[in-house]
Amino acid sequence: MTAIAVTIAGSDSGGGAGIQADIKTFSALGVYGASVITALTAQNTLGVQGIHDVPPEFVAQQIDSVFSDLAIGAVKIGMLSRPAVIESVAHGLERHATERVVLDPVMIAASGDRLLVPQAVETLKQALLPKALLVTPNLPEAAALLEEPMADDERTMCRQAERILALGPAAVLMKGGHGTGAQSVDILVDAQGMRRFAAPRVATRNTHGTGCTLSSAIAAGLAKGLPLADAVAAGKHFIGAAIRASSTLEIGNGHGPVHHFHAYWS
Repeated sequence: MTAIAVTIAGSDSGGGAGIQADIKTFSALGVYGASVITALTAQNTLGVQGIHDVPPEFVAQQIDSVFSDLAIGAVKIGMLSRPAVIESVAHGLERHATERVVLDPVMIAASGDRLLVPQAVETLKQALLPKALLVTPNLPEAAALLEEPMADDERTMCRQAERILALGPAAVLMKGGHGTGAQSVDILVDAQGMRRFAAPRVATRNTHGTGCTLSSAIAAGLAKGLPLADAVAAGKHFIGAAIRASSTLEIGNGHGPVHHFHAYWS
């Protein structure tokens, strides 16, 4: 059977993040990608110029259309900017008894522009975190979820991951891309304990869509039947290669995208 994953997220008109990055990642990893668009953004490598939210009722209709026909193997959830949209997605997951949900709590773009209104954070924590197999916050997102300072070492990353785990998801992947040091370290925490995933840190400005790409790569692995830790390892490998190859692209004047098709383009 063909492996299928669906992304529930916002559209990036610049093509580097959001729905576009997710579909590219699914395709690069041999997974058929479907989509539920939660918001339209006027966006490029320099920043976000505007956000137009999709009505919650239409988000629900897209979910029902996709899940009623396609055999969804995994779900990636990204940008959900408002409480009503978050609740619509949560109800949709309940209606379709969805498993293998990867939740990327997108709050701020690489450019620094806010993508989640402040009052939606609590709704995200209560309505969606308990439905996730995996939550993938970066260091600023974890700090915002917990209302505490950003972690500056691995011990604090582990402690914050355990606090987020207590909010209901089955597992938490703390992403260390915003950290410092020679290695970029991600830490997976679940009921089995803690696992560390490290890769050499790449000095580049091409960081647009890195979080979207990693979470969708993990969802692709889950859709293909990989156990969670193996899907995380495969996703970490993919995003590392995509970042390293990003210097071969010349896209825009700001934070350029990673190279999703590095294995295929000459």
